[in-house]
Amino acid sequence: MSFDNVCKYLAEQYPGEFVRWLLGVEGQTVKVLKTELSLEPIRADSVTFLQTANRILHLEFQTEAISKPPLPFRMVDYSIRLKRQYKCPVTQAIVFLQETTNELAFTQEYQDETTIHRYQVIRLWEQYSELFLNNLGLLPLAPLTRTDSPQRLLAQVAETVARIPDREQQQNIAGCLGILAGLRFEKELISQFLREEIMQGSVIYQDIWERSRKEEAVSFCISLLDERFGEINSSIIERVRSLSVEKLEALGRALFRIAAVDGLVAWLEENV
Repeated sequence: MSFDNVCKYLAEQYPGEFVRWLLGVEGQTVKVLKTELSLEPIRADSVTFLQTANRILHLEFQTEAISKPPLPFRMVDYSIRLKRQYKCPVTQAIVFLQETTNELAFTQEYQDETTIHRYQVIRLWEQYSELFLNNLGLLPLAPLTRTDSPQRLLAQVAETVARIPDREQQQNIAGCLGILAGLRFEKELISQFLREEIMQGSVIYQDIWERSRKEEAVSFCISLLDERFGEINSSIIERVRSLSVEKLEALGRALFRIAAVDGLVAWLEENV
């Protein structure tokens, strides 16, 4: 799971805190929109849409300014489609997680010959840490905020996590913190402040572990296929990629017995 996906998880688990931070409103019922917009499905993992009573908050989390299409164009494109579908005002914010001098991190509008569209850009390294330290959903972002002593700030955040009374909540916040802190700190330093067993119990770490297992299993099977049969039809490769980790491991063992591509196709038919 990428850094921006961790932020997406936080925004969807704690939408009220993100609305309070970015819109400055409290006491609102916030709905997380699970939607695909018209014309072209939006599947960007870092995109979050939060709907209040009379407004949509469109959030993007970025570690880099590089994007296809470019970020300014994406923002105007999303805004138009959201307004068309939901017929309400849209507030947009790009949150840059890691310090950069790229001009796009300091650009807050899209402009061409006929259109000017504005949105917010938030650079975490310029944000004061107090707000993040006092809000559970924002807490994992705190190590990336403005400070004269990054290590002391990390220690303060870790102490706050240690005081979370609910064990499951503590594990999930710690898991997010352990990942995001990696944008600023070495792994060895993070492990000094965060207990590994707490982070490993989080849904975030479990998801990362499962994705890592699958990536390794897919890579292993495709390497074996290439060695045994040479170039294979892309549709077969896609079927292999869609297998579960357990099926991929079984295929890895079966490939030592399968003599031809027809046998591979037969095995896939039996193991869908």
